[in-house]
Amino acid sequence: MRKFNKTKIKAALLLLFICSGLSAQDLPTIANTFLGSLSKELRDKTMFALEDSERFNMNYVPITRQGVTFHDFNEVQKTAALKLLRASLGEEGYRKSKEIMELEKVLRIIENNDRTMPDGRPRRDPLNYHFCIFGQPSANEPWGWRFEGHHLSLNFTSTEGILSSATPTFFGTNPGIVRSTKYKGKEVLKKEATLGFALVNSMSKEQMKTVLFSNVAPNDIITLTKRKVGELEKVGIPFSKLSESQKATFMELLELYLSNYEENFAQGFREKIKKSGIDNLSFAWAGSLTPGKGHYFRIHGPTLLIEYDNTQNNANHVHTVVRDLTNDYGEDVLKRHYEKDHQH
Repeated sequence: MRKFNKTKIKAALLLLFICSGLSAQDLPTIANTFLGSLSKELRDKTMFALEDSERFNMNYVPITRQGVTFHDFNEVQKTAALKLLRASLGEEGYRKSKEIMELEKVLRIIENNDRTMPDGRPRRDPLNYHFCIFGQPSANEPWGWRFEGHHLSLNFTSTEGILSSATPTFFGTNPGIVRSTKYKGKEVLKKEATLGFALVNSMSKEQMKTVLFSNVAPNDIITLTKRKVGELEKVGIPFSKLSESQKATFMELLELYLSNYEENFAQGFREKIKKSGIDNLSFAWAGSLTPGKGHYFRIHGPTLLIEYDNTQNNANHVHTVVRDLTNDYGEDVLKRHYEKDHQH
């Protein structure tokens, strides 16, 4: 069994804070700098073909994964890896990522969990987050990359040197609110919960007939790890049926999710959602209308799905995901890219 190295954990988490001041830069250059810092053995573990089925192997539970982790890196490699992560996310997304990783230390304490993965590493491990790159990072050709581990699955696709897709985006927290240890009171996804409850509890009795589609929340996000979302039941209240104050809360919640993304990508995603019609978005709720019992909400429209579920561990275990219904894993932009190449 590999020893749980507290010094390495502290060093990696310190680097997360050091890198938090980085702004979005030239993504292919940053990715190639990261790859150039690796030995051949580590590069071979990191790189996959863009068409490899591994790119769609999204998961957010503790399993054995492909790719290199912080356990494999020296300090130079850690810094290069985290620069890639920071350049791919907005400030909020980066904050949530590092705090979700930190929660692994909380789980290890409160569960008194010494179980190990098949590779001998601890089951609860803030260093066990994996980097995979799909294709060769390039300003001209498409490529992608993924950062994934327990309660994180961040999937990126780049075409023409910029992010063209950053979904599926999964964040999870367990505990949702930390009840003990030195992290007591920590709630990584607090704003999502606060705005969701504020919106649902602002509804009139008549509106609630449309908003509340079930008195029992599903026990997880409905889309799970599916490559394609497929058809979902049309439930909830349309944006157009909200009052002005409710619309403001709805938009604040939507913007909170968009703030997870790198600024330029967030702006493009925002414009895409608006183009498909804000009035075509709906808000739906299931389960308890107060914290402490299982609850679920979603925002759903022609191009967008946001799910938030808090039911497990006595409603103190959150899963939330963003899906681009037309371009998860960059499939739409890649299709257009290859069609353009074929025409040439």
